[in-house]
Formats: sequence, structure tokens, C-alpha cells
Amino acid sequence: MRGVIMHAPRDVRVEDRPDPVIEEPTDAIIRTVATCICGSDLWPYRGEDRVHDQPMGHEYVGVVEQVGEDVTHIKVGDFVVGSFFASDNTCPICVAGYQSRCVHAVPMGPLGTQAERVRIPLADGTLVATPGYPDEEIIPSLLAASDVLGTGWFAAVAAEAGPGKTVVVVGDGAVGLLGILAAKHLGAARIIAMSRHADRQALARRFGATGIVEERGEEGVAKIKELTDGLGAHSTIEAVGTQESMLQAIASTRPGGHVGFVGVSHGVSIPGRVLFPAEVHLMGGPAPVRQFLPELISLIWDREIDPGVVFDLTLPLERAAEGYQAMDERRATKVLLRP
Repeated sequence: MRGVIMHAPRDVRVEDRPDPVIEEPTDAIIRTVATCICGSDLWPYRGEDRVHDQPMGHEYVGVVEQVGEDVTHIKVGDFVVGSFFASDNTCPICVAGYQSRCVHAVPMGPLGTQAERVRIPLADGTLVATPGYPDEEIIPSLLAASDVLGTGWFAAVAAEAGPGKTVVVVGDGAVGLLGILAAKHLGAARIIAMSRHADRQALARRFGATGIVEERGEEGVAKIKELTDGLGAHSTIEAVGTQESMLQAIASTRPGGHVGFVGVSHGVSIPGRVLFPAEVHLMGGPAPVRQFLPELISLIWDREIDPGVVFDLTLPLERAAEGYQAMDERRATKVLLRP
């Protein structure tokens, strides 16, 4: 089969890879119908994370081609959506709603879902079948549910976005934008997107943002305080993962408020002198996407939400390197790949 390999920073190639096989009785093999490039894939692409001959990708939708002998809920022919962590969905951590920290969790990234086929460990716990084969128009939205929508949703829930709340979103990538969609669906009264890019600002407004702040750092915080009568937001989504974005999120939140942080942390260290007087709730980490998949699939299937519009460039898998470059150069927000 063909699959994406990152040999080194900025060295992305599509090559022949061995077809996946059933290794455990709880495995399934799916033929990917759509996959994509994540903003977190840009960390190794830019040399921020070490990478050497690594299969790439952790987002996927597809059709089940094989199942192991212990798989009972997922069957051959199902169209399925999975998460970037495989989980058994039965351990005490999963039952509590934190499947990304399942005691048997398997990260999908090393398996590489930017490929024609992929092995899914713990298939019964990881995969959710759709009611039937989806219409072409909603496949991008179902793919978004595999990570960026589920992650944005978790961020909004962790930030306790809800009716009457003012929500600030730090980060205008796909996760931040879909955090706006989630906050809107959860009933937030006011959603302020922090963004400097006109195309992303337009999408933020489409998803439900009621205001835009272009300033960053201390200037951005001052603007948020100005817009909230000096108090700050009730709920803040942090969707970047840098020191600046985390401190900006905390400072933008009023005492007693909530910060939902889902940006993959790079060099983040919160000084006690910042955290102690802030008196904010912090909740976040790798999103337990599996917790939300049934609800998200239902909302997408019924056309109540359309997160797939976050994909603004679609390429064949063979042109994946172009997709990485486009996202790195901010010519694309999120790239969908068709095997």
C-alpha cells in the first residue's frame, strides 16, 4: 500500500509500505476513505519534535475490511470513525470518560493513518460505526470528528462553555475554530476569537464567533479585559500549546473561570506567581475524542453541524508533501487527503 513517511524535517514522501495485518484478536483493518494532516504534524515537520523515517497521521475514517476473532461490535463493511488514541472503552479510566488515557491506550500516530490502509487496535472500543455509508458531502465532517472536532469539543467542555458564558478562544487553527463551533452548540452567549488572519476570522464567525481580537500577548489580554468590563472571560479555550498562548489564556480568564487547554504543549511552564493569584480552573490534555464520537456523528449525520468546512484544501494522498507545505506556510488551515 501507499503511505506517508516523514524521513526528516520537511522531508515528506509517499512510499510503498507493507499492508497492515491482524496482529491481535482485538484488531481491525480498515481501508481509509479520507485522512488528513494535523497541526500537530507540523511540529516534527518544522523540526520542533524529533522525527526519523516516521509513518504519519492519526486521523481517519474508512471501511472495515478485516476483524480479529475477538471483535464483536464492529463488522466487515462498516463505515467507521476512530480516534487518535485506540482505547478499550471499558477500563475504569475510559468509563470515567478519559479514553485518551485508557490503561491500554495505543497512540495511532506511530501506526500512520495517512495511508491506504491501517490497523486499528482495540477495534470494538476505538471505532464507532455510522448508521450507513455516508453521503460524500459529510465525509469531511466525519473525518473532522476523528480529532479536531472532538478536540475542540473537549476544550469547550473542559472550559465549561455554556449558556450565558463569554468564551475566548486562543488559537485560530482547526482545533480553535471547531472549539468555537462547540461553544456555540453548548449555548455560549458570546464567543471572542483571537485571530489575525482574515480567512480564519471569516470561518470563526461562520462557526459562531461574535467578536474578533487581533492583538496578542499583553495587548490581547488588555483587549479581552476591555470587552468584558475588566473581568475576563468565563471560559477560555487554549488551542496552541506555547508558553505565550497558555499565559494569554490564563490572563484572559476571570477569577473562578475555566481554561480548557488542548494545544500540544511545547515549552509550557506556568509560574506560580501567575497561577496562584489567577484563581482559575485548568483542565485539558489529549482529548478523549471517543467519549464524544457518538454524539458528534449523530449531529453530523443529521446535518446539525458542518465542521468539514474547516478543510480548505483537498489533495490526493500522493501529494501529501504539498499539503504539509501549504499548512506550514498558512496557505491552508487543514488539508484533507484522499487515498
